[in-house]
Amino acid sequence: MKPVGRPVHLDLLRIHLPLPGWVSILHRAAGALLFLAVPLGVWALSVSLSGEAGYSQARDWLAHPLARFGMLMLVWAFAHHFLAGLRHLALDVHWGVDLRRARLTSLAVLLGAALATLTAAWRLFA
Repeated sequence: MKPVGRPVHLDLLRIHLPLPGWVSILHRAAGALLFLAVPLGVWALSVSLSGEAGYSQARDWLAHPLARFGMLMLVWAFAHHFLAGLRHLALDVHWGVDLRRARLTSLAVLLGAALATLTAAWRLFA
């Protein structure tokens, strides 16, 4: 008898996932990234509210290029998660479930998140 489980010949690099599938996977990844960033945000807020020295320390820490890149990633995660969440809500009420609209809304989510990220990058690194 054959064991039941994951496919033996599954090659993840050769699977061509459609655009709505990528948006769905990125929606989950963005949500996980936002969830994991909450403790860091709470810590930074508590440091900045501890006093004038704490505020200066948090401001200096957030001025570092790696911290700015991290903030940029969080902007992308929030924008993508928000827009994809709206798309999923629309799908729940059966709007945009046909293939053409599903592809268009997926593209709109990706472009909207990219535009928000580029706008934030221009603001953070200018």
